[in-house]
Amino acid sequence: MNFYRTTRLMLSSAAFLSLAGSAFALDGADLLKKLNAAYAAQGGTISADSVDIDGTTATLKNVSVKSAGGESLAVGEVTLSGVEEDEDGGYYIEEAAFPDINTTKDGVTVTAQELTLGGISIPATPGGDTLDTMMLYETAHTGPLKVVKDGAELFSVLESDVNLTLREDESGFDFDGAFKSMKADLSKAEDPQSKDAIEKLALQHIQGDITMKGAWELAPGTIDISEFAFDFTNIGKLNLGFKISGYTMAFVKSLQDAMKQSETSANKEESQQALGLAMLGLMQQLSFEAAQVRFEDASITKRALDYAGSQQNMSGKQMADSLKAMTPIMLAQLNIPELQNAVSAAVNTFLDDPKSLTVKAAPEKPVPFPTIVGAAMGAPNTLPQVLGVKVTAND
Repeated sequence: MNFYRTTRLMLSSAAFLSLAGSAFALDGADLLKKLNAAYAAQGGTISADSVDIDGTTATLKNVSVKSAGGESLAVGEVTLSGVEEDEDGGYYIEEAAFPDINTTKDGVTVTAQELTLGGISIPATPGGDTLDTMMLYETAHTGPLKVVKDGAELFSVLESDVNLTLREDESGFDFDGAFKSMKADLSKAEDPQSKDAIEKLALQHIQGDITMKGAWELAPGTIDISEFAFDFTNIGKLNLGFKISGYTMAFVKSLQDAMKQSETSANKEESQQALGLAMLGLMQQLSFEAAQVRFEDASITKRALDYAGSQQNMSGKQMADSLKAMTPIMLAQLNIPELQNAVSAAVNTFLDDPKSLTVKAAPEKPVPFPTIVGAAMGAPNTLPQVLGVKVTAND
């Protein structure tokens, strides 16, 4: 999950906030020790100048965090509310509130507000490969985010939310997220060629949302991203999905150990090579189950054909006809007759009446990643059959 690394940073910051103590006299030193132990498994560290306690609220002053392989990041004052110590020696935090961001560099100002994490669990004994050794959160939220240059707003997001729900039987997680009302101003492009393309494609001001849904079943290590959608007004909706298995807790632990070992090595070149080999070894534990890419047009296709055609002194319809004629010729070089016919038919249908274009890969049974790599290297023309690839349009 793209938000995972950032979440761990924030979790860390949030956790140690609990240093303070609650109505049950929380041991701040113990909390920070356990937080650092959990974060150390990923090669990171957390520090704070001081902690102020007020009931079940802990305020950390001058917090900074350092992730694996990264530089120290100054966070500032972090407030934890609803801090409790669990019976097993772990900690639970109702909410961690982080300071607003307001930074300027090279004339570009970035601001972000209302940064919070909710339902944070800090393990009593971190660093293992079971649920009770994981540092988890239930919600993550950001308010308005803006990027401004020379007084002009170039990019903004109204708000974002991520939710992680542990199933009652603890067999896995369900998660969803959304980046709402994203806006980008491309009208200020300086390159003449880019500016011309943006204007003819009517992309001066774009607006839309990004949403995602998925699940992680722990025992088989099945990650199923059912939705990762980019939906933009007057452009279209691109939805990506995939399903793999073998991504177990033990796999995650091995991955973290490999990265940690790489970061602690004095010889960076050798450590990177060793990490690469370790990654190849770990990849052998994963299997491919399914994937899908689907695009639903909202008028961008016609504008793209018109623009591409204008570059070749032809109309948009002529450009579409040219693409339909070229598609089977290009695909013939791949020596995949069945897929060639399916793709050609789908492209023709879509270009005649742009509605949707879908590429699916759904093998009859999971395919180990080494099998995919072997096919790609030895007989790439067999990959569509190995993965069960199908291409359709306007369905």
